Amino acid sequence: MFRFLTAGESHGPALTAVIEGVPAGLTITAEPINVQLKRRQGGYGRGARQKIESDTAEILSGIRFGQAMGSPITLVVRNRDWANWTVKMSVEPLGEGEAPPEITVPRPGHADFTGMMKFGHDDLRNTLERSSARNTATLVAVGAVARILLAEFGISVVSHVVNIGGVKVNADNIDLRQVGALAEDSPVRVADKDAEAAIIAAIDAAKYRGDTLGGTFEVVALGLPVGLGSYTQWDTRIDGKLAQALMSIQAIKGVEVGIGFGAADVPGSQVHDAFYYDQAEGEEAAHFRRGSNNAGGTEGGISNGEPLVIRAAMKPIATLMKQLPSVNLQTKEGVPAFAERSDVCAVPAAAVVGEAMVAIVLADLMREKFGGDSIQEMRANYDSYQATIAVRTAQK
Repeated sequence: MFRFLTAGESHGPALTAVIEGVPAGLTITAEPINVQLKRRQGGYGRGARQKIESDTAEILSGIRFGQAMGSPITLVVRNRDWANWTVKMSVEPLGEGEAPPEITVPRPGHADFTGMMKFGHDDLRNTLERSSARNTATLVAVGAVARILLAEFGISVVSHVVNIGGVKVNADNIDLRQVGALAEDSPVRVADKDAEAAIIAAIDAAKYRGDTLGGTFEVVALGLPVGLGSYTQWDTRIDGKLAQALMSIQAIKGVEVGIGFGAADVPGSQVHDAFYYDQAEGEEAAHFRRGSNNAGGTEGGISNGEPLVIRAAMKPIATLMKQLPSVNLQTKEGVPAFAERSDVCAVPAAAVVGEAMVAIVLADLMREKFGGDSIQEMRANYDSYQATIAVRTAQK
């Protein structure tokens, strides 16, 4: 099992993650983790916080001489802005009159109100510090470790943005093996230059209005074997696990696999992916293939060997500079919502977080399927399984 826990607050000293289930012998260094952390901080429309932080990961346990030992791995991402928050986020009790004023005006669409009610807080900072999307830095760090594991088996995970603020991207005719690289060269992570200019203009306009924009991103995983997940129990289905993981990201309000909701609008003859069998020619092995990939790489809760394609819809960020109406929870007076520095649009960054969550789910499913205490044992199990699949695929 590949599993993890995270801890830390947005303006606390650091964010921390502890990962369990990484097989011994897997080569892991901080460099590829830091590459992913830097990607998360990019994207047009980000706020001032990204100018303060330059995220890097420290590995505190579980790695020796660049290789996993099979024990829990601890990652720490320091908050550089902590130096400016030592009083407001002090761990130790403060003296009389030293405590900062309580924040009592919740933002519509944020965790402020629900968190205060659930945990009995009088100061919504106790909620916003942990609920902040700043905490996705640890998810990306954990996802980077998951990527390293997946790469051992030829599995890659990429993403691109398909819509921001109603501006739709035309990427239908772009090869899935190229779409990630094209998006990487775009400040809004799109593979369509015409849409890029329109999206940047939309973000600028929203910023001028004091508003925010949401959008949709697509995550693609290539190289998956047949057989990850299961139909035998509700909580073992690969698409269910992926949907839960993506929905756990702040501001994500919808997830679809393959053509998703579009499948509800057309007959089955236009939805389901027909089977074909290609005979062996030359050095290429005979194989089953599909005429389409409307299912997005899963059938019956199991990966089917086609590219995994999954989309997530992100609502606009809840902190608006043009504040929405709210209520002071202490005085019950109607006042503008609390506002703190924020992004105008974080969809490009959310796509990177989405990649991380997909990678985490896939790493867990690979560990579940192929087990092994070491990467060598896991590789042997994987190779044996693939050899069995090849026999079942070959013409008799």
